[in-house]
This record gives sequence, C-alpha cells and structure tokens, in this order.
Amino acid sequence: DLVKLLHRALESAHQEKRACNEYLNAAEEKDRLEMIRHKIRQIEDLKQRVEVLEQEKKDLEQCASFKEFHIDELKEHIQLLMEKNNAKQQVILKQNEQLLSQSDPDVSNSILKDTLQQHYRKIESLMVLFPKDDINAYKTQNQFLNSEIHQVTELWRNTAEKESALLMKCSYLEARNCQIESKYLIVLRKLQEALPYLDSEYCEVIKNLIEDALQSDMKKVHNQLDVHFSPLSEYDDYGFVIIPEYEVEHLKLLAKIQALEIRSNKLLTHEVVDKPLRMKWNSIEELNHSMELKNLARSGIPPEHRKRVWKWLTAQRIHIRSHHYADLQIKCESSQHPASQQIELDIHRTLTNNKHFSCPTSDFIQKLRRVLLAYSWQNPTIGYCQGLNRLAAIALLVLEDEESAFYCLVDIVENIMPPEYYSNNLTGSQVDQRVFKDFFSEKLPRLTAHFQQYKIDLSLITYNWFLVVFVDSLVSDILLRVWDAFLYEGTKVIFRYALAIFKYNEEEILKLNDEMEIYQYLSFFTKTICDGRKLMNIAFNEMNPFPMKHIRNRRAVHLEKFKADLAELEKIKQEYFRQKEELGSGDNDWELVRMKMILEH
Repeated sequence: DLVKLLHRALESAHQEKRACNEYLNAAEEKDRLEMIRHKIRQIEDLKQRVEVLEQEKKDLEQCASFKEFHIDELKEHIQLLMEKNNAKQQVILKQNEQLLSQSDPDVSNSILKDTLQQHYRKIESLMVLFPKDDINAYKTQNQFLNSEIHQVTELWRNTAEKESALLMKCSYLEARNCQIESKYLIVLRKLQEALPYLDSEYCEVIKNLIEDALQSDMKKVHNQLDVHFSPLSEYDDYGFVIIPEYEVEHLKLLAKIQALEIRSNKLLTHEVVDKPLRMKWNSIEELNHSMELKNLARSGIPPEHRKRVWKWLTAQRIHIRSHHYADLQIKCESSQHPASQQIELDIHRTLTNNKHFSCPTSDFIQKLRRVLLAYSWQNPTIGYCQGLNRLAAIALLVLEDEESAFYCLVDIVENIMPPEYYSNNLTGSQVDQRVFKDFFSEKLPRLTAHFQQYKIDLSLITYNWFLVVFVDSLVSDILLRVWDAFLYEGTKVIFRYALAIFKYNEEEILKLNDEMEIYQYLSFFTKTICDGRKLMNIAFNEMNPFPMKHIRNRRAVHLEKFKADLAELEKIKQEYFRQKEELGSGDNDWELVRMKMILEH
C-alpha cells in the first residue's frame, strides 16, 4: 500500500509539474485564470470521490452490524437449548432418587432384584431417549453455528480491511486536496504580490478569488463529508490556534497555507510514521536513558506520553522537595516580590495564540502567576526575567500541574541553560549568540556571505529563539518536538534547530536582494515551516552535527572575550564620568560627545 501511495504521489507530482509549466508558459492572464478555475473543479471532483467512499464505508458498517445482531440471536437460541437439556437432566436425577427411596430391606431379594432391574431399564431408556435427540439437535446446531461464525468472521475481517483501505484512501485524498488547495493559495499569493502591475479588471477578479479562499471554511466541508478519523478543530491538542488571525491580507493567506500544509503532512505520515512511533512509545513501561529513547524523543513524544516523560526528565536532574512549593506559595501571599509588577505586565502578553491564556480569568493565567512568583523567591539572584513567562507557560500546558511546571522551569533555568543566562546583563545569552555566529559561518557559508553583503545582524532574529527556546516562533506541533529533544539533550538542540531553520529556508532567503525585504522575511519565516520531520532530519543528520563538548569550548572562549569587552566598556564609562566632572558644564565638547556615543552604542 505504501509503494502504491508513493507511486501515486510521484504521478501527482509530475502532473503538478506539468500544470505549473503550462501555467508559466501561458501567454495571457485569461489562460492562467482558466487553469485556476480548472483546478477548482478538480478539487470539487475529489470532494465528490471522498463522499462516494464514505457511503461505501457506511454500507459495510451496516452489513457488519446486521451480522452481529444475527449472532446475538443464535446465542440466545443456544442458551434456550442448554436450559432445556438441564431440565431433562433434572428429571433423570429425580427418577434415580425415587428408585433409591423405594428400596426396602424387608422385601425378598428376588422381588428387589426384579424391581431394581425394571427401574434401571427405565432409567437407561430415558438416558438413551433424551440425550439422543438433544445430541443430534446440538450437532446440527453446532455445525450451523460454526458455519455462521466462520462466515461472519470472514465478513468482519474483509470489512475491517476494506475500512482500513478506505480510511487510507480518504487520508490520501484529503491530503492531496489540502496540497492542491495550498498550491492554489500560493498562486493567489503570488498574484496578490503582482496586483500593482496588473490591469484593474484582473485585479478585481484576483481580489474576489482571494476573498472567497479566505472565507471558505474547511471545517464545514469536513463535516459534510462526515469523516471521523481526523476531525478538524480550531485548536490543537494544547489549545494553540491552528489558523492564526492576522490583520494583514498576505499574512492571512500565509496562515491558511500553513494550516493546509501541516494537515497534509499529518495525514500522509499518520499511518506510515506516527502509528509505528506511537506503538514503540506504548511498549515502553520503564523509562531509562538510552540511544533508542533519545531517538524517539527527537522524533517527538506522543501527547499521551509527553507529560510522563517530561516529569521523568525533570526528576533526573533536580531534587523535588516535598512541601517546598507550598512553602513558597505561603511566602508569596505574605510578602510582595519586587518583580511582581513586571510579572503582572508580562502574564497577559503570554501565548496570545493559545485559548488557555487568552482570557484574563483563565485558570492557566492564575497558575502561571503563582509559578513565576514562586520562582522569583526560589532564585533571588534572577528573580524574574522577561522570557521566563513563556517557558513556564509551555511547561504548564504539557504538565498541567503547577508544581511540576515550577520544577520544570527550575530545571531549565538552573540546570539545562548555562549560568547567567537570565541574569541582569544576560551574559550567557549574549555569549551563545557569539557561539551561534561561529557555527552559522561554518555550516551555512552562502547565507553568511549574503547577510554580510546586506549588513544583516543575525542576533536580532535569533536572540529570542535561544532565550525562550523558540516559543512564539515555531508552530506548536514542531515547537513541542523541539522541546522534547531539548529537555532530553540540552542546549545543543537549540543550536541545531536554529541552524536547521535557516537551512530549511536557505534558497528563499538567497533570492532576496534588499535589506528591508530580508528583515521582513526573517520576521515571520519560521511560521512557514510545516514539515517537522524534514526539519528534524536537517537538524540531526544533514547539518553534520556537533557534540556538546564543542559548544562548551566555544562558550569558554567567547565568555572570556565578552568579559574583556565588559571591562573595556566599564573603563570607557569611568573615563566618560571623569571627563564630565572635569569639563563641568562643557557637554558640547566633541571628545565628551564622542565618548557618550561610544557608551550608547
């Protein structure tokens, strides 16, 4: 079945290639619009085929239910026959008891013998008469039932196989439908970019097509098809919005394209990849560090196992003290932490694309507040740093229990991340940006040259990735896979995925030849990544991975340089204040102005 699906996918790819060539080679816009209309008709045909397959599935289910009803009737009939046999056996036992009770020791032996022989003959005749009828009836009934059971079993097996095949066909057809619709939206997006250069007549047609595409509701179409294997929802398993609401028109199209691509990937990988992985996770009873578990974590932990695995990983690195979190809560209630005001401001800006954090009165908002306040007392050196709110929010969504989320946050900040990552001057974070630039220039030389040509500051894009481990940057499904590997392996996962994200979009970035265009694309390009398997393969295989030892060595080198830079900056600062005192009000002195500019830089 997989080979057939791959052949069909290959044939479809060739057809799409031919269609794209025809579209590009079309001389007039009318021809191109006609081709788009043709694709819309193809989408409608596919929807009709899915409806036919669903009807076949319903017929088979009705047939199976009828057979099950017939089996229940036969079972009831067997039960009646058994009760009848039991009644006859009771009659035989009663006759035997009567025979024994009639025996009298005073009666002569000859009379007793004759009487006993007569009774025994009567019992034997009863034993022969009743069981023979029953046995013959049971034999006939048994043969009939065996035949019926065999036929029903065959029907059930065939129905199950057909249903499985139909589900796979439905998945494939729906995935293809999503891909076609996605490509249609991509074409509309390209046309949207070309609107300023088109005639007003074509502009109006394209705008109408875009409006129709944005207003079409995938959920309604799905409900009409009555497909039950993978229902569409406005939110994913953890409450993240599947299609974000954007105000800008081209971002609305991009959001819908992204949702269609993600759905298509899920449908195509469900049977081939996700099911075998889920079976492997189901077979793991006791968690132990191993190469197999590491590879499974990289592939993504199923939602039903993620909570258990994250708790186990946290417990491996941190000692969880009983009543410690409760004691911190008492301290939070009795004393106000200096960071509480900043925490209150950031709480309502946390995961705005998640339904659990969109309402100010949500339980998750209250839990997040308590976790962050508890950590501010747990670690007075850090107290609170912007970014911790998003780390704690992800931990809450997965672990649900706020105490477990608190210890997960403690584990990330104090064990997984380097020292001073969330300190006042964010030393660890700034050092990691320098280390990442080194790896970036080694692994992606073409992009490095391209960014240098247009003076792109990489840290403006990647700094937040490292600080909050890609929260609010990647789509939720891929984000949680990154976190699965991050909690298992540590910060090297952030470096690998950061490089993989640029590699994934390398060709698109190289096409941009303007500084503003590049920055604009880099501001949202992580949201265009829909294939988590491909990204994972780039991160852990194609990029010639590097061990944690290399990262530690480079961190040590850059930390020394960073400290030297800080010391130099402190000297300049002291010199600035000294000269300011000497010059008094002479702030217009050019040397003083120059030093002030250095400090500001």
